[in-house]
Amino acid sequence: MLREYIVSECMHALGIPTSRSLAVVTTGEPVYRERILPGAVLTRVASSHLRVGTFEYAAARRDIDGLSALVDYTINRHYPHLMGAEAPALSLLWGVMGHQADLIVEWMRVGFIHGVMNTDNMTISGETIDYGPCAFMDAYDPATTFSSIDRARRYAFGNQPAIARWNLARLAEALLPLLHPDPDKALALAEEKLGAFNDRYLDRWSAMMRRKLGLAGENAEDSKLIKDLLHWMHRSQADYTNTFRLLGADGRLGEGIYTEPTFLDWRARWQARLANNPKSRTSPRCLMQAANPVYIPRNHRVEAALDAAVQSGDLVPLGKLLEVLAQPYVEREGFEAFMEPNPADAGCYQTFCGT
Repeated sequence: MLREYIVSECMHALGIPTSRSLAVVTTGEPVYRERILPGAVLTRVASSHLRVGTFEYAAARRDIDGLSALVDYTINRHYPHLMGAEAPALSLLWGVMGHQADLIVEWMRVGFIHGVMNTDNMTISGETIDYGPCAFMDAYDPATTFSSIDRARRYAFGNQPAIARWNLARLAEALLPLLHPDPDKALALAEEKLGAFNDRYLDRWSAMMRRKLGLAGENAEDSKLIKDLLHWMHRSQADYTNTFRLLGADGRLGEGIYTEPTFLDWRARWQARLANNPKSRTSPRCLMQAANPVYIPRNHRVEAALDAAVQSGDLVPLGKLLEVLAQPYVEREGFEAFMEPNPADAGCYQTFCGT
């Protein structure tokens, strides 16, 4: 529960749509995992707790009137601009798709891995919720996952866009009775919308990655430039957060893997592309500093804060970590240790579901 508190408050500070943690309260009962731990309950607040699973439940009851009322309620609460739409259920599906595409892009921007993206953990509002076994990636690897139950890597970092689309397909299935009286036409309408998700997501992801690299406008070579950097980062096990932040302070890229010929060649291409940025009041450096955090909840820091709180009731490390994460884009003197990746000898890191 304290992990959920830390990470969701950091997500809020990062500017990513999220539910918030109101309080963590101990229950006095033990929880049995690999060791006995004290139980607790988290109180979470959100603009609503409507999920894709809410619509699946309504559809499973075969209550079309109830399902229609749920669509109307959701539009009124979260998508008021769709009120009076000619096809409300189809318009809602399209609206949720846009919010989810934006949300996953934001997760990918900061290296966040949700850990258990089932349909009951996906909000209709587009807010992050039910953090559970979440964590942030250190070395860049699309296959990164930390959840102890995700043995097949279904919810790995690089799979998150595809899983979001899968969940949206379940939402579309639930809405089929409202899309058209003819089942075949209803299915065709749903498939048409879902078919646009990948392009919709990719356009937004590409724009986000250009911001991370300080690239204004669009260039035909941008896609290759982005992919080549990510390929090098994967091969070199470069830290995801620090690499992008250091690129924004170019003079500090002078040691270790950043002296490799492959990286130096890429950096020369990147700098040539920056020189072709269209004139703008926003400098590449400002673009990058706004897109790339200095501090994330580093896994070893989170674990140290949790251990202190659980084992000795010491909340000072937790408070210090929350203080750092409250301003994740501002580099501050004295907090250098909070930028350090997980120690190389720390072994395999695992997180556990909150239930």
